[in-house]
Amino acid sequence: MTRVRLSIVVVALFVGVSMVFAQTTKKKGSGAAHPKHIVVTPDEIKWGPGPPGLPPGAQLAVLRGDPSKAGAPFTMRAKLPDGYRVPPHWHPTDENVSVVQGTLMIGMGSKWDESAGKELPAGSFALMPKGARHFAWFKGETIIDIYGTGPFDIRYVNPSDDPRRKSK
Repeated sequence: MTRVRLSIVVVALFVGVSMVFAQTTKKKGSGAAHPKHIVVTPDEIKWGPGPPGLPPGAQLAVLRGDPSKAGAPFTMRAKLPDGYRVPPHWHPTDENVSVVQGTLMIGMGSKWDESAGKELPAGSFALMPKGARHFAWFKGETIIDIYGTGPFDIRYVNPSDDPRRKSK
């Protein structure tokens, strides 16, 4: 009798989870069971200038979502030239970074200190939690993926480092 009850509970749980999954993946009004796939090869990436919150020289491509939209998942790809630097800053949401090409050098803290940096070669991953102060520089042309949940923003520890202030 216990096996029968356990089997019924497992089946009911499976059916319930399946129904919830089907409802959350169904596109509104289309009746489709799954969201649209996104497939992008390197030659299809449409690079544009980095956002005004980054120092000049960065290139950016949004691969998925809208980084400015609150609560929305996004994936961006950034291409950064050799020697590019991002002064100490933080983000109001978690920042996930995967190194695709080149080397990301990252340091934690509110003051620039290269001796405290860690070298992240291609294949590396880093998570900077919401509010964590950090800084970065790049060796060789570097490509990184940045992903998380919007809104994505960069806030500099020292306001005078913010390129948006310098352009005014």
